[in-house]
Amino acid sequence: MTPDTAAARRALADRLEADGALTGPALRAAVEAVPREPFLRPGVFVSTGGRRWRPVTELNADPAEWVELAHSNRSLVTQLNGHLTADQVSTPVRGFPTASTTAPAATVRVIDALGAEDGHTALEIGTGTGYSTALLRHLLGERNVSTAEGDPEVTHDRVIATHAVRRIPYAWVRQTRPGGAILATVGTWPEGAGLARVSVAADGTADGRFIGRSTLPPVRPEPPAARAGGLAARTGAAAPKRPAHVSPTLLNEPTPALLAQLAFPDSRFTVSVGADLESIYCLATPGSVAEVADDTYGWTVHQSGPVALWDEVERILTAWQEAGRPDLTAVRLRITDRATRYWIDGHPALRWEHAAI
Repeated sequence: MTPDTAAARRALADRLEADGALTGPALRAAVEAVPREPFLRPGVFVSTGGRRWRPVTELNADPAEWVELAHSNRSLVTQLNGHLTADQVSTPVRGFPTASTTAPAATVRVIDALGAEDGHTALEIGTGTGYSTALLRHLLGERNVSTAEGDPEVTHDRVIATHAVRRIPYAWVRQTRPGGAILATVGTWPEGAGLARVSVAADGTADGRFIGRSTLPPVRPEPPAARAGGLAARTGAAAPKRPAHVSPTLLNEPTPALLAQLAFPDSRFTVSVGADLESIYCLATPGSVAEVADDTYGWTVHQSGPVALWDEVERILTAWQEAGRPDLTAVRLRITDRATRYWIDGHPALRWEHAAI
């Protein structure tokens, strides 16, 4: 028999309200009305340490554990290694998370920031498990919420991406009515994702700014980079070395990490531990790689490829520090059918432009 989870949903709403994630009665009513457990099927994985994961499904779990997991304010892993789901195994397995359901607090904060009102229509990009879609449909009505599978020619008052993206596609601007808004998490690095909100004008452009940090994950997290020797060994040439002028640990902070991503939106960034237990920060784009490692003499930079990636990162981080370390909410953006531009007012060194996608 399916347990009654009304009390668990109310308790979740209480926690989200106490955390400041719920700010109005309509969204609270949605959290209380929409059960989360159907959106966790066929199951989830719970970490047991050492990259080992215990499968938990509605059928094999203790009912109390299943209800507690479903209504916890946690992001729950729903897939390992790009294919494995919890119903396919019965004992703990090793693996790397490749899909998850977002923590309810992050979900409701994004929905709240969307500013959707009664009578609005909304397009959700990245349906995921469907929990956020159910909340939106409770708020706006079943017929007023479409998913990414909807008609691309139909425009909406609001467009919301419930996963992180590298850049906001111009197609989303075309799918938003003039006066409407797009809300999306920009940035796919472990730190540094920002929640961007832009308003669409009658001329087909969109202007806005980052309104805060975001914890929404990308559609598919990238697995840790396999390490086979140093950069020189992997590129087949002796990579030049030099001391780092700026510590890469700044990229553990949200704003510097976001700014570096705005310079290289198609980059991949990882942090790993080398053979001598040194920390290695790796930034890679198609054709170019930069690694910064904490060896005996401090942080050392190895770079390879046509673009000196770390030179540009250092320029950005230095300019940001000289500007007084502004928060990511100072970053503005403008999207046209030709390009996306980012900038911080009054600081010409902190400007970027990329071709529209």
